[in-house]
Amino acid sequence: MNAETSPGRAGAGPATPHLHTQTVPGGPGRAVFVHGLFGRGKNFTTAAKALAETHTSLLVDLPNHGESPWTERFSYLEMADALAATLREGFAADGPVDVIGHSMGGKTVMALALLHPELVRRLVVVDISPVRSPETGEFPHLLGALAGLDLTALGSRAEADEQLSGPIPNPVTRGFLLQNLRPVSRASAGAAAGAQSTDARPAAEARFRWQPNLTLLRAELPAVGGFPDLAGRTFGGPVLWVGGTRSDYVTTEAEPVMRTFFPRERKVMVKGAGHWVHSEKPEEFAGLLRAFLTAAE
Repeated sequence: MNAETSPGRAGAGPATPHLHTQTVPGGPGRAVFVHGLFGRGKNFTTAAKALAETHTSLLVDLPNHGESPWTERFSYLEMADALAATLREGFAADGPVDVIGHSMGGKTVMALALLHPELVRRLVVVDISPVRSPETGEFPHLLGALAGLDLTALGSRAEADEQLSGPIPNPVTRGFLLQNLRPVSRASAGAAAGAQSTDARPAAEARFRWQPNLTLLRAELPAVGGFPDLAGRTFGGPVLWVGGTRSDYVTTEAEPVMRTFFPRERKVMVKGAGHWVHSEKPEEFAGLLRAFLTAAE
């Protein structure tokens, strides 16, 4: 299964990238939100604001996404180390924090809790399991459709939306993906600024670019769908495992593995929600977060 292994990992390595973050001010509690594949920290702004009465939130861009640096390979272990290093620099400097992760971000925060448990007070894992995901869902098709866009001939984001309406008929899904399409003229602060693209086409010919590292992420989809070999590690803190009833990512078959890693996990399935629980059922999701993060020990 080509699972990553973690022998002798005591902390982040020298090549650990610094991750871009954004803070949503609020109460004295501290919550960290980690997005899924082709997402970015800002995707959790609504959820963070819903917690503002009790929590100040940190929205994180993972490597190869948003405004965080690109890397040469995809690794959950390295992303967990990068997240740990970023948290130690400030947000978790005074003690453990609450951590919420969705999909790819859920696998990252599970690895974080298992490798760096001193940083995590409570953990929320959203619609993902610590096992190989079922064919990485529809992402091979979605990323393939994005890669098929000719950025050198693209005149506007509306034009991209029109071209993608055939292969990606759901307008909500298209909108989610197209948030990552950026005008080249605004790229100076982006994660790929100054980075060497693996695309043979010179970036100067295009008016738009993908902010995430589309070439790498598409090539590494098997790794994205996997989970590192962290056998023997456990996280003893409270864990909320949230799934959508219309999604296939949280299954009864994965429950024994989840309980082995996280013996205090509690599973909640949100009725009518698909994979993007937080955006499809925002009020229900916010209610679950508030109840879990503020509950007595």
